[in-house]
Amino acid sequence: MENKFIPDAIEIVSKAITADNEGEYAKALGLYRDALGRFTMGLKYEKNDARKKLILERVEGYMKRAEELRDYVNKQNEVGGASKGGGSGTGMKKKGDGDEDVDEEKNKLRGALSSAIVTEKPNIRWDDVAGLELAKDSLKETVILPTRFPQLFTGKRRPFKGILLYGPPGTGKSYLAKAVATEADSTFFSVSSSDLVSKWQGESERLVKNLFEMARESEGGRAIVFIDEVDSLCGSRSEGESDSSRRIKTEFLVQMDGVGKNSNNVLILGATNVPWELDAAIRRRFEKRVYIPLPEAEARTYMVKLHLGDTPNNLSDNDFSKIGNITEGASGSDIQVLVKEALMQPLRTCQKAQQFMPVGDSLIPCEEYPNCARCPPKLSSDGKGKDYTCNSCGALRMSIWDFEPEKLKAPDVAFMHFEAVLKNGFSSVSSDELKEYDSWTKQFGQEGA
Repeated sequence: MENKFIPDAIEIVSKAITADNEGEYAKALGLYRDALGRFTMGLKYEKNDARKKLILERVEGYMKRAEELRDYVNKQNEVGGASKGGGSGTGMKKKGDGDEDVDEEKNKLRGALSSAIVTEKPNIRWDDVAGLELAKDSLKETVILPTRFPQLFTGKRRPFKGILLYGPPGTGKSYLAKAVATEADSTFFSVSSSDLVSKWQGESERLVKNLFEMARESEGGRAIVFIDEVDSLCGSRSEGESDSSRRIKTEFLVQMDGVGKNSNNVLILGATNVPWELDAAIRRRFEKRVYIPLPEAEARTYMVKLHLGDTPNNLSDNDFSKIGNITEGASGSDIQVLVKEALMQPLRTCQKAQQFMPVGDSLIPCEEYPNCARCPPKLSSDGKGKDYTCNSCGALRMSIWDFEPEKLKAPDVAFMHFEAVLKNGFSSVSSDELKEYDSWTKQFGQEGA
């Protein structure tokens, strides 16, 4: 027996979506209910598991929307304002109804995007970004100069409208964006796929459109829209992709072009780890494509100092330079993890130590004489308060659990702690991946370091 329930349900749900979009909520609710009943019957006869799973996912969305419409229509009936098919005065949008309903929907979408506006500056300055001088210069000439020195951009001289930052993970692309948000006197929007993708048909495109409209309407000059992991929204178009994904990309293309719109004051800043997966049309709209490579030795040295901060250490400038040189192939985030590991080494020494040296009122793990044979042994039969001070090395034979916590002091971070960490692998980027970035840069991009 041919299963006609599913095709019929799809046809009816299309009508329901149309009525829903036109504000005829009562009519849409009836159609959704009819379609859901046919979907239920059709699933009983459906034998293809993959198709059944897809239908169930869609039915779940339709069911949730039907519940929302039911609650809304019931509420309108309670206040006596509803009529069949969604009458006027109820707040339900009708096709051709006044601008009030359009504004209501726009406000709802903009409310959903309000969290994307960065209101508090991240407090990251250009000087906090190690190396990447060319990338910083590109961003300054595109973001800072037009705002601070508008008189320079006259005639045909215009700032870039789209900049793509690409490179291996952990090289500082998002960190650069935070520096832009701090340094630029502009409204800064930071969005990802979760902010713009909706399960409701047509809503994702409207979110994209409203995002760009909000950016164009921003007060105080230039607005910046930062899209992290832009490849998740604007990957290459293919035959097998869903209609909703294709519509989102199309809306991005239209909005980034800004045809017939005042888009001169909007900068689109994108970041991605896989630039070769971007759609060709999207790639073209990012007029400037800047490669953010792995840091050089000098930048790595600076990062080690930056992440070490004011933690007590006895590292010399020569030690810092050595660490910078031997960490070739490490990304910025790799360096951060490396320093974190090195900072933990003194604490591990404290846990393992069986001898501690008194220094003032504190006790420090005894690294100079870790196995002094003349230190008095600590026995379970010893009386309370027994003195374990060694007459030979001056240390006390005990563990960190045997004395008051406030007396413990960790050793200063030393070069040997970094050496211990560097015995293990520290790079998260392979040489094959770097070749891909180099190849793509020669074809489409430019160096940012």
